[in-house]
Order: sequence, then structure tokens, then C-alpha cells
Amino acid sequence: MSDRPGWLRVAARESAGYRELTAEFAVSGLTTVCSESGCPNIWECYSRRHATVLIMGDVCSRACAYCRISSGSPQEVDVTETERVAGAVASLNLSDIVVTSVSRDDLADGGAEIYERTIEAIRMKAPQCRIEVLIPDFSGDWQALERVAAARPDMIGHNMETVARLFPDVRPQANYRLSLMLLKRLVASGMPVKSGIMVGLGERRTEIRQTLDDIAACGVKTIVIGQYLAPSPQHPPVRRYYRPAEFMGLAGYAQRIGFKRIISGPLVRSSYRGLILTPVSGAECLS
Repeated sequence: MSDRPGWLRVAARESAGYRELTAEFAVSGLTTVCSESGCPNIWECYSRRHATVLIMGDVCSRACAYCRISSGSPQEVDVTETERVAGAVASLNLSDIVVTSVSRDDLADGGAEIYERTIEAIRMKAPQCRIEVLIPDFSGDWQALERVAAARPDMIGHNMETVARLFPDVRPQANYRLSLMLLKRLVASGMPVKSGIMVGLGERRTEIRQTLDDIAACGVKTIVIGQYLAPSPQHPPVRRYYRPAEFMGLAGYAQRIGFKRIISGPLVRSSYRGLILTPVSGAECLS
């Protein structure tokens, strides 16, 4: 399924915001998921001054089938990175920033300390900025998880990504039940928590609903639903393109089972447009 339907085609449009963010990240030596993942929304998000910074290098210790980021043996953690992230956020005077990372199974705490230090550095240099972190599972190290939660970002996200049946193929080094346990612990910590899933990898409609049920049962109130897009011919192909009306249907189901904030649409990604931090409730379908 190589030909994308019209609702998934995005024109590249440079803007002043795009140029400003691109230049600042280059000067600061920072990597963003927006560029590393080949996100189709980079033009729009950068123009709105929204970005997701990738910390702890650009080589992941895991090899998720859907991901474009390189996998292998990660490099040593750069001790200057947290200050460079905070400096870029302050220089750009951003109102919000999303911080995520590659998985670092090579580190004793999975990188929790780096998340903590990055949050603290941004708070010091850019106190006006709202911070969302999108975290890995830390291999079930709950002390590491508590360390990130204790740093009190404005939002913590952990994506399920897919349904339980597809986890061994799509996320072979992760565990469906472990991710649910992590979400439940985050909710119990009192933090605003979100999760997200992709569709189009071969899941069944009943499996999507079951996954949404499982996430809702953890107490999570914010959910993001988007279309899987194969980053290259070497990645698993798209099994099905969901139509915008189907994303509306999924959003309606999520609302019925208790989610309070739902962002659903073909081009929606985990932190699309910075909408997660926007104080709006209900279902929002974006095509």
C-alpha cells in the first residue's frame, strides 16, 4: 500500500517559525523527533512553535518495527545536553515543549535522571514553559518512574502504540501489560497522564476497542489516536488506511468509555500541535 490517500498528503511549507526553530536546534546541537521520525507535521508544528526534543542521543537500544530512529548501541550521554535543551527553549521563548528520548536500556535507571535534570533545567531557564515528557517503560523500574514523576512535568505520556496481539512483532522488547502497569502507577502519582495508539498495522476493530478499554481502566483521561505510516519500504507496510470518519468513530468510542481529552485523526501524532497541553475537553478529530 504505497499510495497514500489524499487526506494523508501534506505539502511542505516553510515559515518564519519553521526557519527559527530549525536554526536554533541546529546551533544548539539538538535533535528533534519531528526531524528524526520524518513526521509529516513538522512544517505545521514548527510554524506554531511546537516541537518534540529527543534527548540521550539518536540511537535507540531497542528496535521497534514502526520506528525510523536508528537502533543499536547508544552513545555516551552528553552531560551538556540538559543545559542546551533549556537554553534553546529559553532562547525561543517557547510556551511549551515536549521532551522524549530513545530507550536507554544500557543505563542503570533507563535515563530517568536525565529526564529529571532536563525538566529542572527548563524550569530554571524558562519558567513560563509548560513541559510534557513522553517516556519509555524503564524496563519496569518503578523507582526510575517515580523519579521522573517527582520532577513534576505538566504532563507525562507513555504510548501503548498498538494492540496486545501485535506487540511481539511491533514492539518486541516491550510488554503490553508492563506498559499498562506503568500508566496505572503514573495516574496513582497524581500526574496528568496521556497515552496513544497507532492504527493501520493489521489490528482488528475489536482489538482497538479492547486496547482503549485497557488504557481507560488505568485511569488515563487523555488519548491520542493516529494513522501508522511506514517510514520506509524496509518497515512494515501499512495494512490499512483509516478514513477520517473512522477516526471520528474511534474518538466517539473513547469518549463513551471515559476519556476526557481525545485527539484522533489520520495525521495525529503523540504531541501534534502541542494540543495535549491545551485546556480543552472532549473529542477532537483532526484530518
